[in-house]
Amino acid sequence: MKHTHLIALLVISLFATACGAAPATAEATPIPTVIADNTIIAEGKLEPIHYTELALNASGLVSEVLFSEGNEVAAGDVIARLKSSEAQTLETAQAKALAELTAAYQEVRDAQFKLDNFDVPSDFTGMTPSEAVDAMLVKLDKARADFEPYKNLSERSLAQTEAEKNSGVVTGTAKIYKQALDDAWARYRKAILWLELDSTLQNANSRLTLAQKDYEALKDPSFSADTAGTRAALASAEVRAPFPGLITDLNLKVGEFAASGQPVITIADNSKWVVKTTDLTEIDVVKISEGQAVTVTLDALPGVELSGNVLSISQNFSENQGDVVYEVTILLTEQDPAMRWGMTAIVKFAE
Repeated sequence: MKHTHLIALLVISLFATACGAAPATAEATPIPTVIADNTIIAEGKLEPIHYTELALNASGLVSEVLFSEGNEVAAGDVIARLKSSEAQTLETAQAKALAELTAAYQEVRDAQFKLDNFDVPSDFTGMTPSEAVDAMLVKLDKARADFEPYKNLSERSLAQTEAEKNSGVVTGTAKIYKQALDDAWARYRKAILWLELDSTLQNANSRLTLAQKDYEALKDPSFSADTAGTRAALASAEVRAPFPGLITDLNLKVGEFAASGQPVITIADNSKWVVKTTDLTEIDVVKISEGQAVTVTLDALPGVELSGNVLSISQNFSENQGDVVYEVTILLTEQDPAMRWGMTAIVKFAE
């Protein structure tokens, strides 16, 4: 019995010792730091900077197709002709030609007025619009390279730098380079606008020259009424390129009937390319600004990254799967020969 009590006391003693012992310290597993990624990414479509759809002014059978899809055309080039079924008298032909000539004159006047009233920056002096675009692109690339080491600074850091500037304190290097980049982008956009105005005037003058030729031919006394009527009918059944570009779509075949007013040809100015976003929401669009740098990748060209900048932000909205979205246009400053209209693009906006 005494032996039994002794064992019981021993068990109780061991249990008490075990309960009172300090637990072994477990090695803590470090929790990885989570860094929020605030990068805004949107999807968009690749487009030429300018394009137009052309239609015929008359109905009839296609008699000639002078270019093919994929061909380059100059302003005023005749792309196709119809054997028009619409007969015209000399008076009708002259009236039509005069109306077209008057419209062409007005177009030139409007284009000239806009170009004359464009405020050409002093640093563009001695340059053509095309030369100014090239020169400003070089400066933009340099400004972008200078700012590259600082582009990952937080918005808060840049805001503090702005506050220092407002209080008279010398600005930091990051802010100086950021301001230089903003200025370079503004100059580049100015050069592009100048080039567009100049191109518009050149194209308008080309159309005016053609309209003058047609009208003077109809006023020539050596032309009979029948000849003039035939000439006018054929002229109304011609499709001409309104500006230099690439034929991206051509839906005309010799011998087929073509209806008046139906778009049959698409011409694109592919000297520059833009991306238009399709899913940038109202939450993200307020964080985007014109001139902001972006990186663009194309699904069809893996591994190819293209630089660009925000050209414009639409004031109008649309709905996409229940979300309110805004179209943002990106002007690409780099190109790839394999780029095609309509390719899906992923736009990554720089912070």
